Amino acid sequence: MSLRHIALYALVSGLSIYAWKDWFKSLCGLILLMAVIEHEDMPKSMLGIQGLNMWNILFAVIFLAWLANRRRQGHNWDMPRHINILLLLYMLVILAGVLRAAFDRSYIEGYPLKSLLSEEFINTIKWALPGILLFDGCKSRNQVIMAFVCILLLYLIVAVQVARFMPPAAVVSSAGVMDTLRIRLGKYIGYSACDISAMLAGASWAIIASISMVRQKKYKVIVLIAAGIVTYGQALTGGRAGYVAWAATGLILCILKWRKYLLLAPVLVILLPIVFPGAVDRFFTGFGETDITGQNITNENMITSDRIEMWPYVIKKIGQSPLIGYGRLSMKRTGLANHLLQINPYWIFPHPHNVYLETLLDNGILGSLPIFVFWGIILVYSGKLFKNSNRLCSALGGATLALLLAQIFAGIGAQHYYPRISTLGLWAMTFLFIRVYLEHKQTQIQSINATNTQYEHFLQ
Repeated sequence: MSLRHIALYALVSGLSIYAWKDWFKSLCGLILLMAVIEHEDMPKSMLGIQGLNMWNILFAVIFLAWLANRRRQGHNWDMPRHINILLLLYMLVILAGVLRAAFDRSYIEGYPLKSLLSEEFINTIKWALPGILLFDGCKSRNQVIMAFVCILLLYLIVAVQVARFMPPAAVVSSAGVMDTLRIRLGKYIGYSACDISAMLAGASWAIIASISMVRQKKYKVIVLIAAGIVTYGQALTGGRAGYVAWAATGLILCILKWRKYLLLAPVLVILLPIVFPGAVDRFFTGFGETDITGQNITNENMITSDRIEMWPYVIKKIGQSPLIGYGRLSMKRTGLANHLLQINPYWIFPHPHNVYLETLLDNGILGSLPIFVFWGIILVYSGKLFKNSNRLCSALGGATLALLLAQIFAGIGAQHYYPRISTLGLWAMTFLFIRVYLEHKQTQIQSINATNTQYEHFLQ
């Protein structure tokens, strides 16, 4: 047993014991653990039992401690009704999709039913649960700040790992060097380069948004350094969709609130090719190529990694069942994945590599509607709170908006609207934001009525 394993077991044991005293702090530790849990040295199972690992054990203990505390304290569930309904519909859509896959296992006969239910339902819903516990457990400003900092630290630790395993040559050399080196991210860190790029694309702006909570200049400098580290880590990933997401997210945040920083846009355009030539080279892969006649062309296949050739087949399949789709794993179960392989042996597409096409293919218009409405509401609410004058509200609103926008834009090339291990931070930030948004609305109501001040301490 290595020292890392001993340290992990000691940490999980300590957090498990402490959860019975303060489950909320242990939950924050669980979220931080997500930064390293997929690391190559971390044990993925114990005693050969599927699902038995240190993260699941710790979460189970925290969940039980949370239940016991709720029963003892008599807390009420105060999630807004429309959010409750959308979340319930969201879960039912996921469940219905999995059940359809369970009863029609065409082309996935080798995928055991037990694994199908475990991976596509239980291990999907699981990644959203820590966020739900955060929402229910945040009863003070200090708890909100603690959870907020832990979520941001999760992304910072991931970025530090990227910087450790990816040499600086990845961003100062040609795109070919980055293509070779970025493969190691999945091996050593456990998250794919595309997922990390999307994660960090929003995280860098989320950290910058948090600066509104910081009053002293020396701490503001620390926050900016952290944002710089995350940006550097994201540049090292070589994820082109993530690059687009980073730029588009920053632009929208500046238009909404940081308009004076738009003046820096031309400076960034000049500096980026100088500071990160390898990242810029990879971003423009496929642009300005020369054909056999010597003319400059735009290679759309190279730019999208053949996605643009594959998407019409997905759109056609969606058109054959536009209302209800085909259920989970539809790319495989409809035979579309095999059909694409017959067309081109290099087209290995187990899913559509587009979050919107995947959602429509799996769930149709009816099933996709509650998903899109839920995230649309969060988008609007977070944008409003980002512009709020309250420091905490602005920070949480801006951070949530940044993480969500990054997923929206990165979703053009990949990602999923199903909860995934790489989106736990987004789900946790979303539910933390809902808590702050709810308390903010309650404060406004109480201020207008001037009859009760029980929420005033929360956002002061």
